[in-house]
This record gives sequence, structure tokens and C-alpha cells, in this order.
Amino acid sequence: MQPLGPYDLAEQNEYFGEWAEAAAPGVARTVMAFPVEGWDESAAVVVEQSSGGDIDVAVHGARDTARAQSQGLAVLSLDVDGRGYLAVGERDPVIGRLQQQHHFLRPVLFHSPYEAACSFIIGHRIRITQGRAIRRRMAQEAGEPIAVDGTTVHAFPAPQRLLQLTAIPGVAQPKIERLHDAARAALDGWLDRATLRAMAYADAIARVKAIKGLGDFFASGVVLRGAGFVDESPGDEMTLAGVRRFYGTEDSGRIAEIVEGWRPYRTWCSVLVHASERRSRAG
Repeated sequence: MQPLGPYDLAEQNEYFGEWAEAAAPGVARTVMAFPVEGWDESAAVVVEQSSGGDIDVAVHGARDTARAQSQGLAVLSLDVDGRGYLAVGERDPVIGRLQQQHHFLRPVLFHSPYEAACSFIIGHRIRITQGRAIRRRMAQEAGEPIAVDGTTVHAFPAPQRLLQLTAIPGVAQPKIERLHDAARAALDGWLDRATLRAMAYADAIARVKAIKGLGDFFASGVVLRGAGFVDESPGDEMTLAGVRRFYGTEDSGRIAEIVEGWRPYRTWCSVLVHASERRSRAG
């Protein structure tokens, strides 16, 4: 496939967390493994981009290859028409400059809102590296193994498998109970990506908040980084700090006006500013 709008998988890999695989010479490559929404099976999806820009997708381990492929593309925000993203940068010089610097970075999502919810529950009040290690271990010990080109990758446990886990090393019992609530919500369709995306943002937040252990902050993360809303403004402090730095203003009214100018890609622009601010602080 040819991405709709500028896209650089190698740059996306900079923000792909523990799921990224090092790009081969001349080819950017990402391997992801996940329970496929609907929860009947798990899949491994391999996405490659050649130097010419074309995207190749291969699905391993799943019968419903179309559904698995669609989910994998959504993780990389490749399921969205990004041609208008370029126009935002053309009318906003700051966004245009950051787009060029970061090769038109798009948000990288969790594999599903279900996995986003589980990640936030597990990661609450522990270090990011600890949360990643716990999720990786859960995948290896309780997730489905999938063969990919002579190696084995492991998907995070599907909701029905998660419900069978009564003890998880490194996870306190109250968190396990909340993980079970998230698993039941997923099985009941409350964490379906397409369903959440079709809702108004406030309604999607309220739906996720009904799950025990997911308050305002985590619910926003599930909706924005799990479901993948394209045109919402998270208003987090890192993004606001980036706006103040790159636009040279402290005026709240002016900041609101700037963010409004990012429509219809406010989430994408927020992620771009957030990533740029974080990189600026890192030196």
C-alpha cells in the first residue's frame, strides 16, 4: 500500500517503545504481536517500508488476516488519511518546521484500547520500565506464541486468558482485580476501538471511566492512545510546555487559538509538539 500522506516508518520506530524491531538497511521494519479484537485469536503483523515509501504488511498466525492487518495499521496511524496533515503545517510554520524535523510523525497507538487499559493499570505508580517488563513477562508466560520468520513473538494475554490469571508476579492483587474488570469490559465490547472512535470524545471518556481503576487521566489515555482519536487536544503539561516554547507565548487565549488552528489533526499535532518538547529537554 501507499500511505495517504507523508509517512516515515523509521522515524515512527523512534517512538514505538518495546514493540520496535531495528530497521534493516534500506528497509524500516516493525513487528507487533497482539490479541485481535473480537478476541478469537492473536496475530503477529510485520510492517515494512522501503526507501521508495511503499508499505508492505504480512500477517502471521491469524485466520482473519484482514482484521489483523487493519488493527496493525491502526497502531501506526496508517488507517487514517493524512494528506490534510501536510496542509496544517503549510498554514502553521511552527507545525511545518516540526513536521519536517520529525518526518511527519504520527501517533503510535497501543495495539488496542484493551491493551492500553491494561498497561495503565499495571503501570500505575511504578516506573515505565517496570511496567514494560511485567507486560513482556505476561506475554511470554500467558500470551499466545506466534512464529515469525524463524523466531517466536508473544502476544499479550487475550481477555479470556487474563481472567484466568489469579496471580501475576509484580502485580498487586487490587491491580489484578482491575485487570479482570478491563478484560470483562473488552469481552463485552466496551473497549472496542471502532466503537469508541465512533463516539463523541466526552462519551468515549465516560464509557472508559465506567471501568474500575480508570479515572480521568487513564481514560483519556485509553481513548487517545488506545482508540486513536485524531482531532482532540489532550492538553497535557508537556504539550502545553512545547506550545509555550515553540510559539513563544504564555497567553492561555493565544494557546487555545493555536491549538484550534491544528484542526482536523489536533491529536497528531499535540503528539508532534509533545515529542519535540521531550526531545528538546533531552538535549
